[in-house]
Amino acid sequence: MMEKESLQAPLELLLVGGAVEAGIFKALHQQTLGALELAQNLKADRRAVWTVAEALVSLDYLERIEGNKYRLSSRAEEMFYRPDSVNYDGFAFMHSYGLIKSWIKLSQVIQSGRPARDNRSTAERRYFIEAMSRRAKDGAKAIAQFCLTGLPPEARVLDIGGGPLVHARAFAALGAAVTVLDLPEVAAMAQSSLAPDENIHLVAGDFTVGLPEGPFHLAFLGSICHIYGEKENRLLFKQVSAVLVPGGRIAAVDFVRDRHPFAAVFAVNMLVNTETGGTWTWEEYVTWLTDAGFKDLELKEVSDRHIITALRG
Repeated sequence: MMEKESLQAPLELLLVGGAVEAGIFKALHQQTLGALELAQNLKADRRAVWTVAEALVSLDYLERIEGNKYRLSSRAEEMFYRPDSVNYDGFAFMHSYGLIKSWIKLSQVIQSGRPARDNRSTAERRYFIEAMSRRAKDGAKAIAQFCLTGLPPEARVLDIGGGPLVHARAFAALGAAVTVLDLPEVAAMAQSSLAPDENIHLVAGDFTVGLPEGPFHLAFLGSICHIYGEKENRLLFKQVSAVLVPGGRIAAVDFVRDRHPFAAVFAVNMLVNTETGGTWTWEEYVTWLTDAGFKDLELKEVSDRHIITALRG
């Protein structure tokens, strides 16, 4: 049901997101600057910088000291730059800010059928990874336990598109040997955060070109299927079947259309951000997986997430 409050503009997100992009928080991290100094630092307009800075003061992201100088508030410092704080969120919210840029072009997408933007910048990919990591963290352990149930104690797991490493680490913590496949730029970011003693192997690649050689006991697809359409998902399922051991398991976490209340709306997000993505019905998953040689299909809910599982025939 529509609530008129839901139609109000997300002004705080737009304000803070714009300030991040302009470099305001970065410039004021560990130093104080007046409006003119800050504008010079950013090579920006003084009036615009002052207006935005004052708005950020009113929302407790900045503090005004010594009359006319600005610094990060303790709240912003903890939220953006202190991972040890319970209030830390990093810049994960910038992924939502980026989505607004795509959604605001929905009318154009409706006319053209083309996504609003082609490629993410390096910063946008970093924000995406950070956002996905934080969203997946709460349910990762339960999902890993569910997916590994009945598999060998040291199961070999292929995590497709698992660059954020949240699920990979949950699988590894349960004794699995994990191979993560993700795009080269994402794999490079993930590699920098990987500890030498973690039983996780990163592979840079694209599943539309090929998958790492198996055999694997489990192939995990965490929020992958909605990025692609029928053609790509059918190809992916066939490739997964080829690298699984006989009786090996595929597990896909995603919104299932007609089963999840947000699936239809989320499909619009895929419309504005991808070439062929969307959300798919249980019947479509059954057809695609069966055609790829899978059997014993099930749809379960774990930690408020839909998980589609099937076994290689």
